Amino acid sequence: MRKFDELKAFFSKSKRVWLVLKKPSRKEFEMVAKVSAMGVLILGVIGFFISILIKILFIN
Repeated sequence: MRKFDELKAFFSKSKRVWLVLKKPSRKEFEMVAKVSAMGVLILGVIGFFISILIKILFIN
């Protein structure tokens, strides 16, 4: 019965969050998309340089 109560509490909290949600404006969406793209790009560049560094240090 405890699992049922936990599940019921989870759905109650989820419903509360769902009611507070709002659709982002176009400006907000574009800002989030740009920041996310920059983050992915930065992580990709860092990973690329790390892979090059590892190849230089350990293959030669």
